[in-house]
Amino acid sequence: MFAAALAPAAQAADSLTPLRAAVLGAIQGITEFLPISSSAHLYAVPEMLGWKYEGVAFDVALHWGTLLARLAAFWRDWLGIAQGVLKATPAGGTARSTLLRLAAASVPAVIAGLLLQDEASAHLRALPLQATMLVVFGVLLWWVDRRRPGGRHAELPGWGTSLLVGAAQAVALVPGVSRSGITMTAGRAAGLDRVSAARFSFLLATPVTFGAGLLELRHLPHDLPVATLAAGMATSALVGLLAIRGLLHWLGRAGFGAFCAYRVAFAAVIVAWLALR
Repeated sequence: MFAAALAPAAQAADSLTPLRAAVLGAIQGITEFLPISSSAHLYAVPEMLGWKYEGVAFDVALHWGTLLARLAAFWRDWLGIAQGVLKATPAGGTARSTLLRLAAASVPAVIAGLLLQDEASAHLRALPLQATMLVVFGVLLWWVDRRRPGGRHAELPGWGTSLLVGAAQAVALVPGVSRSGITMTAGRAAGLDRVSAARFSFLLATPVTFGAGLLELRHLPHDLPVATLAAGMATSALVGLLAIRGLLHWLGRAGFGAFCAYRVAFAAVIVAWLALR
């Protein structure tokens, strides 16, 4: 009934309407930043509602919406980096070091994306695999967080931590892993506190998301109405900004147990739907 309410009867079952795009944008905005896997939700939810999966290119367009959310949430950080890069001052040195670490940490994800994106799209979107990844990496996040009850605050993680988090980011090519989830797991394993791990995860995703967007937007259907695309991107940006602020507030006082429980529950819903369809 929910799917029927969102799709007017006069339209084809696989039509991407502005309302449907906005719903997908809201899903992207929430799941991109909470460690629960946006790729799994953007594939599994339309599948279970009987909607056509719009493809990786449309997913990446929605990621551009959440890229705007990242820039809105951390514009002071990026402005400080841009202003400080050319300054011969301690602040300039910090800015250059930050930029270099983000660039180096992005390399594994870039290489993995260029080499394996087609393979991942063709063979790794099976719902049983996604359900398994939701559970495995959700439990891993919870376990690592429990093993590290404290952690150090770091505006700029060291080189070792930065490269570890960057390498972990490449694993998120598999739907269900969650890019934010695996990078926060790596940050917590390296000793960062929860807020520092989340903050570095969000900063690190910015250049990779921008690059992936440039590569994939050319694959968007040429007949996709601008209003439909705008509805999805605007919703993902607005909801994403709220999700960032909400998550950072949550992690300042609580852990990742609730997200692990949600991942397991969502995986159970997927398995039940597969068994009953």
